[in-house]
Amino acid sequence: MSIKSFAAKIFASYIRKKIDRWASNPHETQDKVFRELIKKANHTKFGKEHNFKEIHSHSDFIKNIPIRDYEELKPYVDLMVEGQEDILWPGKPLYYAKTSGTTSGAKYIPLTKESMPTHINAARNAILCYIEDTGKSKFVDGKMIFLQGSPELDEKNGVKLGRLSGIVAHYVPAYLQKNRMPSWETNCIEDWEDKVYAIVEETVKEDMSVISGIPSWVQMYFERLIDKTGKKVGEIFPNFDLFIYGGVNYEPYRSKFENLIGRKVDSIELYPASEGFFAFQDRQDEKGMLLQLDSGMFYEFIKADEFYDEDPKRLLLKDVEVNVNYVMIISSTAGLWAYNIGDTVQFTCVKPYRVIVSGRIKHFISAFGEHVIAKEVEEAMQEAVKETGAAISEFTVAPQINPEGEELPFHEWFVEFEQEPVDLNKFAEIIDKSLQKQNSYYLDLIEGNILQRLKVTRVPQNAFQDYMKSIGKLGGQNKLPRLSNDRKIADKLKEII
Repeated sequence: MSIKSFAAKIFASYIRKKIDRWASNPHETQDKVFRELIKKANHTKFGKEHNFKEIHSHSDFIKNIPIRDYEELKPYVDLMVEGQEDILWPGKPLYYAKTSGTTSGAKYIPLTKESMPTHINAARNAILCYIEDTGKSKFVDGKMIFLQGSPELDEKNGVKLGRLSGIVAHYVPAYLQKNRMPSWETNCIEDWEDKVYAIVEETVKEDMSVISGIPSWVQMYFERLIDKTGKKVGEIFPNFDLFIYGGVNYEPYRSKFENLIGRKVDSIELYPASEGFFAFQDRQDEKGMLLQLDSGMFYEFIKADEFYDEDPKRLLLKDVEVNVNYVMIISSTAGLWAYNIGDTVQFTCVKPYRVIVSGRIKHFISAFGEHVIAKEVEEAMQEAVKETGAAISEFTVAPQINPEGEELPFHEWFVEFEQEPVDLNKFAEIIDKSLQKQNSYYLDLIEGNILQRLKVTRVPQNAFQDYMKSIGKLGGQNKLPRLSNDRKIADKLKEII
């Protein structure tokens, strides 16, 4: 065992104990975070306008601070981007994480000197918890690759801005710099396809032990490696034993990845976003990710099926239940207040608090009142893949409201197969039955002859990549929506097909 590997085990044990302390005292931890946030931002423009001096409880907070999404918080952010100080948080931000918005163009999410370390520490702690949980630390001696956006940053009125993954690249600890790949020059390549080819050339002869990124883009990297060498990824990298991912559910990809690698490898799921690093998988044998309660974030939750009510109830952590779909609302040291990040989560347990990401509040299918969510379609796909031995590269779902002739409407599943099932009808039937079992509204619509059984449309190889490229979102942190309530993606895919 190397000195670095030995030291990692000692440090992992220390960090695990720190995490266990706040995880075992969740409500006291969150109350402390709440009070510190209010106190710190008391004299900001936002704090003055929202009576922070009068806020002493969660009920006071609710009375004074309505839930907002980015578009509603944008007037304050615009003042910050113009160069003004003490708007949402004391002083100026360290960075803006620039993302693409839906209705407001580019979004500038502030990262402050208080919030920035939480992104770094959570990613580090995820790896340390894995070491403590499994006893495996040999991988720290090998090479590690993080597929991410360009670390080149722009500047706006004295504040640097760029993609979150590119900003985080500036904070890689010194002890990992020798192991980290790809090179800075390769990481700066903007065109994703060129970048992947360059990464393949740099890494193909290295001793890779950890690979990290969004599964769909890591899959492209694996396929390019195999194209170049004719070997499985596990043969190219015999010491590759840990895959770290976030952004999408890995389960639909797992069998495909195991085929590309040639064997099983351990994995760690992360829940990062520009607005904060919310959770990470801390135990290999537990479902869900440990919610970060001591990272400068105060959480509220609203039941997803009540979210669009006139006055939905805002719940504290102590009020949540397992297996209920919640919209997660955050207030943070980045100056985001009662902020709707757009994600829905479900708690898998409450001692400690672990979550899974169940989807996006705006990403669902409810063309007929069924309100099918991402978690349901992913679980249904996982069942079909497992039962039929099929392997998929990617998929998305859309409603077909106006089918041809006298047909009933249906859900159309666009699937890019790596290995097609022997019986496609059986594959579709398994998915449909799983959805009926998970979603009573969908079941009622099928039984009431409002909807017919779903249909699977085969998508040719690389069609999803072509689609993402056509909208300028190939690679990086960009993710294909699992499902949509309209046919914008579906119609574009039909054109490609």
